[in-house]
Amino acid sequence: MFLRGSRAIRRQWRICHGLNRTAESQVRAALTRGFQSTRNLQVVKPVLLADIGEGIVECEIIQWFVEPNARVEEFSPLCEVQSDKASVEITSRFSGVVKKLYYEAGEMAKVGKPFVDIDIQGGASQETLNALTAPIQATEGASEPLNKDSLSQPPKEQGSGDKATPPSTSQGEPEPQQPVKKGKYASLATPAVRHLSKELNVDIMDVNGTGREGRVLKEDIYKFVEMRDSPSQPTQPTNPFAATIPSDMDKQVETTVQLTNTQHQMFKTMTRSLSIPHFLYTNEIDFSQLYELRRRLNKVVAQSAKEGELTKLTYLPFIIKAVSMALNQYPILNARVDAAGEQTPNSKPALVYRSQHNIGVAMDTPAGLLVPVIKNVGARSVLSVAAEVARLQAAGAAGKLSPQDLGGGTITVSNIGNVGGTYVSPVIVEREVAILGIGRLRTVPAFDDQDRVVKKHVCYFSWSADHRVVDGATMARAAEVVRKIVEEPDFMILHLR
Repeated sequence: MFLRGSRAIRRQWRICHGLNRTAESQVRAALTRGFQSTRNLQVVKPVLLADIGEGIVECEIIQWFVEPNARVEEFSPLCEVQSDKASVEITSRFSGVVKKLYYEAGEMAKVGKPFVDIDIQGGASQETLNALTAPIQATEGASEPLNKDSLSQPPKEQGSGDKATPPSTSQGEPEPQQPVKKGKYASLATPAVRHLSKELNVDIMDVNGTGREGRVLKEDIYKFVEMRDSPSQPTQPTNPFAATIPSDMDKQVETTVQLTNTQHQMFKTMTRSLSIPHFLYTNEIDFSQLYELRRRLNKVVAQSAKEGELTKLTYLPFIIKAVSMALNQYPILNARVDAAGEQTPNSKPALVYRSQHNIGVAMDTPAGLLVPVIKNVGARSVLSVAAEVARLQAAGAAGKLSPQDLGGGTITVSNIGNVGGTYVSPVIVEREVAILGIGRLRTVPAFDDQDRVVKKHVCYFSWSADHRVVDGATMARAAEVVRKIVEEPDFMILHLR
């Protein structure tokens, strides 16, 4: 009886143990299927170039920070693009692996079109995928990526890291600058270097950079041009000016060079400005009192300035503030013309008055002429205006002006005098009705009230206004207000807010 009971217990135990193993195997299989289904969520998606504002429809790819088969994380930089107004860094919204690059550095990319394919990995919501990526079937009619050879077959350079094996030179062709596959830092260069490469008609990807992590320097550009042009001039002339003399003096040589992105934008803007009827008004400004005030203030600023703060004032912040104070009396110069009503029957053009004085300052940058804007000058002090001018100048020199820095201007000041020239006829910027051009400051002899010869610091202010809405008398009165404030800076101090 006891033997029969023990056999029943052992049989029951084996049944329970078998059920437990079956359940365990089912759970393991379910977990395996779960992991496999998560992996199946990894999908190659064409990422769209997002809208960077200001109505921009295309932008130039300045440099890539990634290359095919490179791993990217969320918010890591993908590339730097140059729009009509500023350079912007595009970051990744997903984690994954880069599969395709649709453009090379220097080509124009369309906003809203795919510019990179990413094998998306990680937890991305379906709404984010739909908003920032294109449907899979949309890529069938898209243009082929420029690096399609590396996508159609496994990369052969994986074993050697980022550096590719140079091509064989057994054919003996004298092409020392034959393009080779570059690393991810090959196209990195400062705006000044990129501007120099465009002036000399050099593809920056053809230059072997000697800077940090393969970056291209100005010396690399000059060496590349020297080697490129050396076959036509085998012997170097001893006279440095002889290199500029063509070998055939009777033959005219014309070279076509495409406009840069900034030049193209300036071309379009100035072409539209030609439809504005300009008139010019010029007067002479005595800077003698402002010269002494600025000299005293610079001593105070230099002593009280902390590390990283402004240590010197120029004349430009005083002039910008004087223009803002004149706009309080003549707000028409801060307005814009709304000519859209001409397209509608029984309607007339209108003037749109603007409350804030957003004064643009024309700057000569490595990329070309740019006009960053100082916002709400009426609410700023002279020191605040000076600090903002310094910030915009530094950003312009580094090619880091944002679309926000370049938009929203209501009137422009162009200081051509720091380059040279006494008089200037400035061109009105679109959506504005006036512009001020500042000539070079000169020291001249003059007569004082007692007919004695004294030294004066003078400068010429040249105004251009839209004669469709601004009459000559209004412009002259506003210019006289600016002249009085600059010549008598105490008046400016009394009316500061």
